[in-house]
Amino acid sequence: MRSLSLFCLMTSIACSPQNTPKGASKSPNPKAETQTQTPKVLTIYSGRSALLVEPLLQAFAKNKGIELKLRFDKSTEKLANRLVMEGAKSPADLFFAQAVGYLTLLGEKDLIEPLDQKILGQVPAENRSPSGHWVGTSGRLRVMVYSPERVKVLPTSLSELADPRFKGRVGWAPGNASLHAHIAALRLHWGQEKTTAWLKAMKANEPVVYPKNSPQVRAVSSGEIDIGWVNHYYLHKLRAQDPKIKAANANFAAGDAGNLVMLAGVGIPKSSKNKELAKQLIAFLLSDEGQNYFAQKAYEYPAREGIKLHPNVTPLGNAWVQVPQAAQTDLAGSLSLLRALSIQ
Repeated sequence: MRSLSLFCLMTSIACSPQNTPKGASKSPNPKAETQTQTPKVLTIYSGRSALLVEPLLQAFAKNKGIELKLRFDKSTEKLANRLVMEGAKSPADLFFAQAVGYLTLLGEKDLIEPLDQKILGQVPAENRSPSGHWVGTSGRLRVMVYSPERVKVLPTSLSELADPRFKGRVGWAPGNASLHAHIAALRLHWGQEKTTAWLKAMKANEPVVYPKNSPQVRAVSSGEIDIGWVNHYYLHKLRAQDPKIKAANANFAAGDAGNLVMLAGVGIPKSSKNKELAKQLIAFLLSDEGQNYFAQKAYEYPAREGIKLHPNVTPLGNAWVQVPQAAQTDLAGSLSLLRALSIQ
């Protein structure tokens, strides 16, 4: 089990107590309170964006006749550290993680409730926690976005992106959390030495730097770069807004370290006062309605089998590299390496 100090060192954010969300306000009329039962309140900590998941969460709340207290933060790290500091006093009933590795760490600290086999059994083994502390809800794949007009022979491996023939033609986002997570996975899969050597070669290849993923897709379309290194769904989202986007996604060779799957998922804090309701929400996220939402609206890979992908999304097959999800959580180690190489 990791100590609190080690857990907090994973982030540059200091672990310090913060104000917890306030509970539901009491009725100003005591008589009305006795006549009408106050709706239950479910508190959710979400590392997934409000734009993406709030419509789905509110659909569940409306169906159940409950209220939601939602705390969104684009950094799952910050939310995880918050839960650590709050401990048994945390108001959180559900922890929705952008990267499930943090749920593994919270499980190691005994802050997450093991889930019922009825829930875990709905998804394949690779989409759930070996210890039973979390279940995946959807996944995204790291890919190349490229110009079919200008790139006739694609790299077959991530390491080939550093080949001199691509000098000045590749884009990346060294300040982006997805890239940090991928570097963390490489440090386990390749080892620190090989990862460092590859990053040095990439830097020497003069990649064009972008703040995040979506500008790389636009840059490929405009001819600014030939290849970007992104999450798969950005192309589909941008093309839905602008059908004139000229780009395509491509995977590396099957099993290559470039084909990293990043899972989002959920777990129930032990501090939750509404565990049964939280389980019902998880069941909803894994239902046909929930899984089709992630597949069709978010262009993601559903966690359950038997759910149709969006027609524009390429099936995973056996292409992805098997790296433990928890390996993606050492973002501080990735940042330290990138800064040591003057990349970030």
